Amino acid sequence: MERLLPEKRLFLKSDTETRFIRLRSSTQAIALTGTVALFGWTVVATSILMLDSISAGSTRDQTQRQQALYEARLNALSADRDLRADETVRAHERFNLALAEVSGMQSDLLASEDRRKELETGIDVIQDTLRRTIKERDEARVEYESLTLALAEETGSPRTGEGRARDTLSTLEVMTVALGITARQRDDMADAALLAKEEADAVLRAKLDLETRNDVIFAQLEEAVTISMEPLDKMFREAGLSPDKLLSEVRRGYSGQGGPLTPISLSTKGGAVAPEELRANAILSGLDRMNLYRLAASKLPFAMPVKSGFRFTSGFGYRRDPKGAGTRLHSGTDFAGPVGTPIYAAGDGEVIGAGWDNGYGNSVMIRHAAGVVTRYAHQSQIRVKVGQKVSRGDRIGDMGSTGRSTGSHLHYEVLIGGTAVNPTTFIKAARNVF
Repeated sequence: MERLLPEKRLFLKSDTETRFIRLRSSTQAIALTGTVALFGWTVVATSILMLDSISAGSTRDQTQRQQALYEARLNALSADRDLRADETVRAHERFNLALAEVSGMQSDLLASEDRRKELETGIDVIQDTLRRTIKERDEARVEYESLTLALAEETGSPRTGEGRARDTLSTLEVMTVALGITARQRDDMADAALLAKEEADAVLRAKLDLETRNDVIFAQLEEAVTISMEPLDKMFREAGLSPDKLLSEVRRGYSGQGGPLTPISLSTKGGAVAPEELRANAILSGLDRMNLYRLAASKLPFAMPVKSGFRFTSGFGYRRDPKGAGTRLHSGTDFAGPVGTPIYAAGDGEVIGAGWDNGYGNSVMIRHAAGVVTRYAHQSQIRVKVGQKVSRGDRIGDMGSTGRSTGSHLHYEVLIGGTAVNPTTFIKAARNVF
């Protein structure tokens, strides 16, 4: 060692004296070993920190990409839903226009039928009058001939009483003219009746064409209603809710805005309901059910409580307690994010709790429809009050780390009838709808 690290002396000179420090070979070896160890530890620590930073950056980028894809999917679904809603509104407008046209054409048809009946009645009266006039003319001719014969027998000459004969002939001429006028009126009435029949046939053909168009419109409306309700019905069933019970509750609790639509009736004589009326009423019933679906969806927690950047840190189910209390049931889903991240209501409802709640810290509870309650725990700031009505997307607080928490996050719970269920069931059920 002395050959590799010979002994060295370090001289320290001042104004009055000179001193030296002797560095033995062992001292130099210890100093060199410490320096190498410190340098190695620095390299290893720096490498570990760089690997952690790279890993964290990769995870954050992947989360951001997944969030961007999720938001793009949501935007596409929202645009498709708006398009379907616009198509339904336009189809409903076309349906109302078609109903108005059918009603007008039916009124014209009834008016034409009434005119036809009046013309037929007038023709019958004219024919009766004509037959009676012809009969009276024939009787007058017979009477005239009998009188002429009687006069001839009495006077021996048929020329006697020529004045009376001239009066009779004048009367016959007047009757003949009247009969001619009546015959012309009869012909005119017959022509008018024929024209009315042609108009009625034209109206009937137009009605048949309109019925064909109405059948196409009905089919489009029925398809639009079916397509619009299928994803909503599937969403409720995947969330573990009964659509019929849910709609019945919404129907009872709704105060009249957007409630059931009044069935229509096209019958004007109180007769049997036509197939078109049955289809129209079925479509209106479907629109009413779709409206109730929309109301129910807004009153239940199908939306995300956090919209900005976050990370799922713990799901629903049994897990090892983060504070070392063994294996316990985690009754919600944790969304980790910076302090102050906005927290939003997942559905319409009423605030039934807003304040400190033991291990939950600053917590907000919202009561929704069908006995569903949501809890938003560990908030740094609460922005609502008990009894306040909130709508989906309203900001109710800020993310924090109050209560029994290891860091800034939102503990989100969904309870049905007081029993906690997996919140991701509602979130995944609404993924293809909202």
